[in-house]
Amino acid sequence: MAKAESRKPTDIECWLTDMDGVLVHENSAIPGAAELIQRWVDTSRRFLVLTNNSIYTPRDLAARLRQSGLEVPEENIWTSALATAEFVKDQMPGARVYVIGEAGLTTALHAAGFILTDQDPDYVLLGETRTYSFEAITRAIRLIGEGARFIATNPDATGPSRDGVLPATGAVAALISKATGRAPYVVGKPNPMMFRSAMNQIEAHSETTAMIGDRMDTDIIAGMEAGLHTVLVYTGITRPEDVSAFPFRPNQTLKSVADLLPQL
Repeated sequence: MAKAESRKPTDIECWLTDMDGVLVHENSAIPGAAELIQRWVDTSRRFLVLTNNSIYTPRDLAARLRQSGLEVPEENIWTSALATAEFVKDQMPGARVYVIGEAGLTTALHAAGFILTDQDPDYVLLGETRTYSFEAITRAIRLIGEGARFIATNPDATGPSRDGVLPATGAVAALISKATGRAPYVVGKPNPMMFRSAMNQIEAHSETTAMIGDRMDTDIIAGMEAGLHTVLVYTGITRPEDVSAFPFRPNQTLKSVADLLPQL
């Protein structure tokens, strides 16, 4: 197989793509996204839509994407919650876990066979939620102090909303770390572990897999570290003038996923 820098989209058998900023923007499909997904389906390409958001289940996200005009089966969605559940299952099957998070994380953990408890847990798992409570955070701090291992689904410090930014998992993790002196192991992007777990789900190999993203500091660096062909699109966070500030480069840069269609 060709080296990463010489691979072409026609060499790619499996595709991973970020969701926000690549396929959708503020609940509207980005032009070309629906056609790209349909092309993958029509040509039997294996693909997964990735998101660091651990609030929603794949079924929830599939429904939200459908409202945006994108038909993505729930089995083609991979979240940081699912990746976290897979990671912990590999480390300690049947572990006892204390969870701060919502349905996306608790559903993934139940499906993986974990016991959710606030009594003597093996792990404290921190995910995204819109209902952080001082009581829950205090409980997490005390449990970590008593020896529970600390894991966070993703490092994002803020998240978007119609009214402006919101504190996200990374910000709450920083609070807990400050109080405990313990940094979490973070499973989601930019940890390439997220991509490796996704590739395992679709039996993909790094030499024939590509990652499409809109952020140099998460999607592209993690894709590069996982040995994937990386495609940066300018429909999200990273702008063309931002790329030169990074010590690494994507294999391809495109205005949007619409520009990828003629290359497939």
